[in-house]
Amino acid sequence: MDIKGLDYNTQREKLVMPEYGREIQKMIEYACDLPTKEERLQCAHAIIKQMEYKNPQLKSNANYEQTLWDHLYLMSHRELEIDWPYDVSEADKILAKPQPLKLPQSHLRLRHYGHLVEQLLEKLQAMPEGDERNELVRITANQMKRDLALWGHGSIDDERVANDLARFTNGVIQLDLNRFKFEKVVLDETRKTKKKK
Repeated sequence: MDIKGLDYNTQREKLVMPEYGREIQKMIEYACDLPTKEERLQCAHAIIKQMEYKNPQLKSNANYEQTLWDHLYLMSHRELEIDWPYDVSEADKILAKPQPLKLPQSHLRLRHYGHLVEQLLEKLQAMPEGDERNELVRITANQMKRDLALWGHGSIDDERVANDLARFTNGVIQLDLNRFKFEKVVLDETRKTKKKK
């Protein structure tokens, strides 16, 4: 649909930095077309002041003026010919996209327990007996019980946690349920209401 006189943003050129808006972009294009370097520099200073108003949170940065001039350089498509008051040679790094992060694990054997519990179980297998290992067993067992409760894997009884702890540590850790006391697992109210629905 093409209505005469209506100009939609989807039909316009894409903004380099949308946080400043189309009016600032038009000012920069106007500054690029000015005939003398002095006029362009004077106009650039006026644009920088407007950019400060549009993006006031930049003032909390130590080098916010450098950042504003870098943004001006990028928004002008590197075409604004002035004597830059700041070095804008590093400005292109602002628009560079970071590489995607790799996930810390490739394959989880125990999805409902998670990667960190897997690491704890491996550590427990190698630890010598003592107070430190007993404390880590207590922490791990309680975390396993919370994980079972969150994932909703049937019953979250103590026997299942004890069996899983023994099985995944190759029998190294045997939990005595007569002596071991689990912490109380409390599901938050949002999960309880979701299950009822």
